[in-house]
Amino acid sequence: MPRKFKSGDWVKVKGSRTTQKMQVLKYVPKKDGFLGSIDYDNYLECVWYKHGERKVEVFHQNKLIKTMETGGLYNTFSRPRKRSVT
Repeated sequence: MPRKFKSGDWVKVKGSRTTQKMQVLKYVPKKDGFLGSIDYDNYLECVWYKHGERKVEVFHQNKLIKTMETGGLYNTFSRPRKRSVT
């Protein structure tokens, strides 16, 4: 099966509206427990941040969908400026 993503692409898990936006790090080899063969082209290591904590997980490429939005791994909270009237 051909590779669908490249390193740096932004992805989300298909079918779930509440999942975080993740960035693809790399393809990783995964051993098939039944056949014993190693698959180099289907599993992706993805990274995202939740509450300032870095999360990394491996997903099958068919469970992911590319997003048009880019950036935004970190949540930034900006306070509204206080305006002074003098």
